[in-house]
This record gives sequence, C-alpha cells and structure tokens, in this order.
Amino acid sequence: MPKIKTNAGAKKRFALTGSGKIKRKHAYHSHILTKKTKKQKRNLTHSGLVSSADTKSVRSLLGMR
Repeated sequence: MPKIKTNAGAKKRFALTGSGKIKRKHAYHSHILTKKTKKQKRNLTHSGLVSSADTKSVRSLLGMR
C-alpha cells in the first residue's frame, strides 16, 4: 500500500497545537483592507481553532488518522 499524500494546501493553512488541536487563521485579512475598520482588522490577526465538526476532515487532509 502506498503512503497517503498530505494535501499541500492544508499543510500551509493549518498547524497543530501542543495538545493536538488544529490551529487556523482567519479569512478576509489579505487584501481590500482599506474599507475594513481597525477593530475588524485587529480581530482578524488572532488565530483560532478548527471547530469540532470540521476537525475530522482537516485531519484527513493533513494525512493524520
């Protein structure tokens, strides 16, 4: 059986925490920032965690069982 390839897009977008949870970044913080408020941009800088509903699919993209 061949090894399962890790999804390259997921590899760039997600990271594991020390406790095994999956960390993610917020969307909407890459361009067209002039019309967004300072508060909105500031809150988008913080990272979040992948929800429990999506954890299984993200883990499979990362090649984890």
